[in-house]
Amino acid sequence: MMSKGFQQGITLRQLRALVALSDLKLIARVSEALGVTQPAVSKQIAELEKIVGVPVVSRDRNRLHLTPIGMRLAEHARQALGQLDRAAFDIEAMTSGVSGSVSVGVVSSVAPTLLPNTIALFKRSTPQANVSISEGHFVELLPQLEAGTLDLLIARIWQPQELAGIDQMALFSEPVVVVAGRNHPLATGVSVKWADVADYTWILPQSNSVARQAVDALFAANGLSPPTNTIASLSQALNLEILRAMPALGLLPQRLAQAQARRGEIVTLPLDTHNLLSEARCFWRKDLLAQNATLELFLKCLQQTTEDFGTIPFG
Repeated sequence: MMSKGFQQGITLRQLRALVALSDLKLIARVSEALGVTQPAVSKQIAELEKIVGVPVVSRDRNRLHLTPIGMRLAEHARQALGQLDRAAFDIEAMTSGVSGSVSVGVVSSVAPTLLPNTIALFKRSTPQANVSISEGHFVELLPQLEAGTLDLLIARIWQPQELAGIDQMALFSEPVVVVAGRNHPLATGVSVKWADVADYTWILPQSNSVARQAVDALFAANGLSPPTNTIASLSQALNLEILRAMPALGLLPQRLAQAQARRGEIVTLPLDTHNLLSEARCFWRKDLLAQNATLELFLKCLQQTTEDFGTIPFG
């Protein structure tokens, strides 16, 4: 009977109201977010409870909290709505007729996290469109974006600022962590401090990069001079091999570090990086977006990918 009621009675409006309530807690906020009246929101929740047969919310003064059943139902609702949104996106993209090209500049610490799924979605949506990827650091890629050689730039940001003629959009937040090879002398230490790592060889970004400036500032914030025994490298593959070959230290996005740690290749040291370069953003020229439908579609794929994993649940 419950299954039959769900199949015949439950509506998308009810599911959207439940998910919004799970996120926003207040009927007034849900009403504003969904563009409906507060009584309409209350009606959707009441109808949903009637179908389920048990309360999905509990009231505490002016706030509503989901019951355990309500929380579980909200999880399923979020997944179902996400699938429908992706279906709508796929249909829109496949009927757009886009068949041009897009050139993307990206920093190496973002590329493996974000681009594979974005490119897969992009190519699935428009097989005839071409995409080219150039890796580098922000300082060298930005002039290419400004000159029109690149259509899009994706980078980790330190001290965000407005750029003339450039639009930008935040994508996700992901910590950067200090890593070492599994045979490093500090690999088994549980009480490692910043003073303990200063004299080791460090694999760092190039000296003229924004990322290197951020790393230097991180050492200064911990009362230390920047490392002088360094290897400047952008290649994630090479850096991982260096960590295996010698007692060096490096910086990796936490998602990538966790994947490598599960393989037994590296360890993450318990050092606070104070949100170093944690935010990833994309940048594009304001005057070119309206002229490049392929770029517009790639941006939508980028947004869809980041929405799929949201703020990555690390740790």
